[in-house]
Amino acid sequence: MIAIDTNLLIYAHRSGTAEHRSARRAIEKAIGSRGGCGIALPSIAEFFSIVTHPAAGGQPSKPAEARGFLAALADAGVLLLGPGPSFAIRLLQIAADLEVTGPRIFDLQIALCALDGGAGRVWTNDRRFVKLPGLAIEHPL
Repeated sequence: MIAIDTNLLIYAHRSGTAEHRSARRAIEKAIGSRGGCGIALPSIAEFFSIVTHPAAGGQPSKPAEARGFLAALADAGVLLLGPGPSFAIRLLQIAADLEVTGPRIFDLQIALCALDGGAGRVWTNDRRFVKLPGLAIEHPL
């Protein structure tokens, strides 16, 4: 299964971004892939926060627009990937083991939820996305 990172969601949602078309194609490809795809729960909140923020580039999306975009993905078969048992304890232990610091903890949350939800890879445009053992990082754009 493919986990779709927040940045691809933002690009696919925002028609004014240079990556819009390629992100939409990547998400369509992930939806049609043999193992399917999902979005980690932290990516849902991060996406919503960014696209509805009043200082967002361009015009911020209305909450209903952001929700509608995510609902359309769910209707297309995109799954929600949530945390597994003892998530917080494992998150902090892995952060210590991998020396994850600062805002990279948010990538680690996404990666761990993806892995817990059954994903074997994350599609992202973030070249610095945290690497978690057992989870491949791919850049589909």
